[in-house]
Amino acid sequence: MKKYFFPIITSFIIGTLIAFFLISNYENAESITISKNAKKIYYIQKGVYSSKDSMKKNMSAFSYYIYNVENNKYYTYIGLTSNKENADKIKNYWNKKGYDIYIKEKTIDNKSFITILNQYDEILSKTNDEGTIVTINNQILSKYEELVNNEY
Repeated sequence: MKKYFFPIITSFIIGTLIAFFLISNYENAESITISKNAKKIYYIQKGVYSSKDSMKKNMSAFSYYIYNVENNKYYTYIGLTSNKENADKIKNYWNKKGYDIYIKEKTIDNKSFITILNQYDEILSKTNDEGTIVTINNQILSKYEELVNNEY
């Protein structure tokens, strides 16, 4: 029995270390959406704020925006699109107005929203009129709030 004691203890220690390593890597991994309806969306990000009050104060110049709370920070978005060229068009519009804008990629799997977004993206890709760009953006954000944010 003594000759099996060392291999059993060694196997137990190695197994525990491997399990600890795998679990710690899994906890740090970003979650991904796995769905046949999933689609990459470009979020046009205006800023990140530490409190809701500072977010509201800094976003007062925008007629419509959405926000998500991640890691106790408020991430504000002033546009959404599934088309990279449209994302650049929206970003350039706001850059001309003097705002620093970032494009963030996320995956979404809400089929209803994706259908509506594709329709708006088609219109957005055919226009360069600034008023139309803002109006379409506001409509997209409104639909996002209605169809996606209300899911949660």
